[in-house]
Amino acid sequence: MSRLPSHAENHLIARIGWLRAAVLGANDGIVSTASLIVGVASAATSQQSVLIAGVAGLVAGAMSMAAGEYVSVSSQSDTEASDLARERKELSDDIVFEREELAQIYVTRGVEPSLARQVADQMMAKDALDAHARDELGISEITTARPVQAALTSAATFAIGAAMPLLAALVSPPAIVVPVVAAASLGFLALLGAVGAKAGGASIPRATARVTFWGALAMGVTAAIGHLFGTVV
Repeated sequence: MSRLPSHAENHLIARIGWLRAAVLGANDGIVSTASLIVGVASAATSQQSVLIAGVAGLVAGAMSMAAGEYVSVSSQSDTEASDLARERKELSDDIVFEREELAQIYVTRGVEPSLARQVADQMMAKDALDAHARDELGISEITTARPVQAALTSAATFAIGAAMPLLAALVSPPAIVVPVVAAASLGFLALLGAVGAKAGGASIPRATARVTFWGALAMGVTAAIGHLFGTVV
């Protein structure tokens, strides 16, 4: 008796849509806001100016992330819709050719030609467009573009990420705001890298090292620029 019906599998690839947007948003929120705060604080401005810059960075960044993700993923969605419309027309114009084309795809994947034609016949009898979308175009339920989901996820996670260095700046004494925000932000980035790697099944040490390195580099550069401008002005 087959045990397949009771065998449930949860593949991590199903998370790729929201996970990419979430990690990107949170990482950007931490790095950009922390860098902005560190840069402004290094110019020896008041704590009020630092906090205003941080809040402005949070709001502007969240809106920018939402707009950027929506436009980017909408372009992908438009391309998918165009390809599906073209495939639908080709199926209507010459379904025999399309059936053979699908069979050849299976052949190149290692299926014996006669069996490949049987598979193509059965797949197209159920849903011809879906079969071609998945096996010819590479469009599936998992990878399909979702602009609104990507925009909302990126904006929300950016705001959450940006709130972390902003909170560190708020509770830090003005004299040590730069090291406090930098240290706290690197800690948040390390945690984000570990959580993202765990959710995606990747290497935790590698992901953690990657995000903390780039975060440290961004804050170091902006701190140097802020200090230079503060000295000159």
